[in-house]
Amino acid sequence: MFEGFDDRSITVDGVDIHTRVGGAGPPLLLLHGFPQSHMLWHGVAPHLARSFTVVLTDLRGYGRSSKPPGDAEHATYSKRRMAADQMAVMTALSFERFSVAGHDRGARVAHRMALDHPQRVERVAFLDIVPTLEVFERVDQAMATAYYHWFFLIQPNGLPEHLIGLDPQTYLRRTLGAWGSDPGIFHEEAVAAYLQTFCDPAAIHAMCEDYRAAATIDLAHDRADRAAGRTVDCPALTLWGDRSVVGRLYPDPLVIWRRYAPHIRGAGLPAGHFLPEERPQDTVDALLSFLSAPVSDGAPPHQQPITERPLHGRSVRNSNTSDRRHRR
Repeated sequence: MFEGFDDRSITVDGVDIHTRVGGAGPPLLLLHGFPQSHMLWHGVAPHLARSFTVVLTDLRGYGRSSKPPGDAEHATYSKRRMAADQMAVMTALSFERFSVAGHDRGARVAHRMALDHPQRVERVAFLDIVPTLEVFERVDQAMATAYYHWFFLIQPNGLPEHLIGLDPQTYLRRTLGAWGSDPGIFHEEAVAAYLQTFCDPAAIHAMCEDYRAAATIDLAHDRADRAAGRTVDCPALTLWGDRSVVGRLYPDPLVIWRRYAPHIRGAGLPAGHFLPEERPQDTVDALLSFLSAPVSDGAPPHQQPITERPLHGRSVRNSNTSDRRHRR
């Protein structure tokens, strides 16, 4: 599925991060989410590798990366810690500046990377999320029902780990099919990889810790950013599925994101949650358009006009982006 990509493990503070690298050109990091692995990008990465050096990783706790036990503060799986993993991977690959696109939990890691390491993140794309702070501060019945797993997985004392562990395959398959997605779109090889990981008790625990961190230490970090007025300053893109929770429950995700990333553009796609697997070509087209967009007249991003451009019949509102600088 990743012909031409090499396969390696990069150790970061005792945690092995499974990594694939392929292609040539400016560096682009792709991050997956729950309950998957880098295999999510199988229909996207080979196309992007024609224009970029594409780096794919499994987040700590996922896929073939290490799955360290959680801690009382849930700091082991904080997005800040996960972001630091990814920064170290890119350093190990000799990439000083790079772009990053993340889906689901990977988008939350990408958000933290852009906030904590603005000097290194050139452009950032968030696929099918709104910021964590928005999720927890705008909970209503519809959101709590659709995102029930946010509140199930954070329960303490190993309860969700035990319940999922009783039948992990059923839980995984129902999750893949429940978020506005046709179960038939998932490639058998990718699902087999997801299942192999999801049947590992250490992986189930790690994924629960990921969500526990979101409800505790990540919220503290996000609120500190808001209090300090910190936002994502680089050019940003958000994509969401029309049938996903984001597309159904949030009237205009782009308006929400502008409070967190002023130089952002975005659009909905005719899909559920898993955009890279449901709409791989649309995802490729949107990312290529965003990542290759030049600066207009050399003006900095905050001076760029907001324009509109079509994407497969949809309007993608955008602010033009900064120049691309990278080093390998």
